[in-house]
Amino acid sequence: MSNTDNSLYPGLNLTGVQSEANEKAETNVFGFWVFLMSDLIIFGILFATYAAYLNPVGLAGGPGPQELFDIKSVAIQTGLLLLGGVAYGGVSLGVKYDSAAKKVMLWLAISAILGAGFVFFEVSDFIDQAHKGGIPQASGWLSSYWTLVGLHGLHVSVGILWIIAMITQIKTRGLDDTVKIRLSMLGVFWHFLDLIWVGIFSLVFLVPLS
Repeated sequence: MSNTDNSLYPGLNLTGVQSEANEKAETNVFGFWVFLMSDLIIFGILFATYAAYLNPVGLAGGPGPQELFDIKSVAIQTGLLLLGGVAYGGVSLGVKYDSAAKKVMLWLAISAILGAGFVFFEVSDFIDQAHKGGIPQASGWLSSYWTLVGLHGLHVSVGILWIIAMITQIKTRGLDDTVKIRLSMLGVFWHFLDLIWVGIFSLVFLVPLS
């Protein structure tokens, strides 16, 4: 019998013995999914709060979507973030097919750069909106908007830092089992942010402007 078993995590090419590699992956991935589901609940509550304030009462006479949103900038942000998700697919394929560590790090760097571009445009939009009076204190709708979109942006920033940390780990440790498992969890997190943004793009930006 082979001392390796990739049946549980075929995309990771774990090299440790069956009991060690797979059990370690199982424990870490399960714990991460629990965290991610709790995060999804938080975003769900924020989506519901935003929808509840998206009315004249919630606007409280303050500036609304028509005055504040730059749909071109939002489209650029969407493109950058989704391309970042596509780029991370290169990381996953690199791990699955045992590509060189440098190639995996390159895809990670591309993902981080695209994510940084997203954050740049989002922060620029926040600054522009604040100059137009669209600050959180102006209305319940703006408070919910800043909280929902800002929390997502914070998650993207954390994801970028995580990517940088993984590049550092690959440089020092190589693509060992621990690094592969962490890259897998990072990939789930990164794609999760894409899905949340699709919801934000649809509910926060498209619905009010339609």
